[in-house]
Amino acid sequence: HKTKLWYIKYNLKSQISNLKSITVATTRPETMLGDTAVAVNPKDKRYKNLIGKKIILPLMNREIPIIADHLVDAEFGTGAVKITPAHDAVDNKIGKTHKLEVINVIGEDGKMTQEAGNYAGLNILEARNKIIEDLKKQNLLEKEEDYEHSLAVCDRCGAPIEPLISK
Repeated sequence: HKTKLWYIKYNLKSQISNLKSITVATTRPETMLGDTAVAVNPKDKRYKNLIGKKIILPLMNREIPIIADHLVDAEFGTGAVKITPAHDAVDNKIGKTHKLEVINVIGEDGKMTQEAGNYAGLNILEARNKIIEDLKKQNLLEKEEDYEHSLAVCDRCGAPIEPLISK
């Protein structure tokens, strides 16, 4: 699936040396509204001094931790990944390990839930476009680049399958 990889700056709660933010790369910026951490690989020396620090989740102004987990691929994007336990299987596993909150921002109807704040009620694509627009306005979108990845789709209608936590 051809898409974009968006690089989003998450501001540190407190500046560390000259560092004011950490950048994560994602193909699904709409799920960032449900982020409960940013994770790095514990062996990645670039982020050693950030583990345990707090950052501010863009657009939601919620404080979340920077954690270390061996499941993080240090080679993907910047090596720092957003953790959204409600909308990704690996993130859910990391969330359970680190006892992170699960915030469901996409409903079964394909629309953003009340947990999505100002984006509630928008369909996923509308929310994505509005989030990208808002990140640009706040100078939090570092860059975007063309990206190709595998995407689960419905075998009947071809629509993307959105991972959701359910029983």
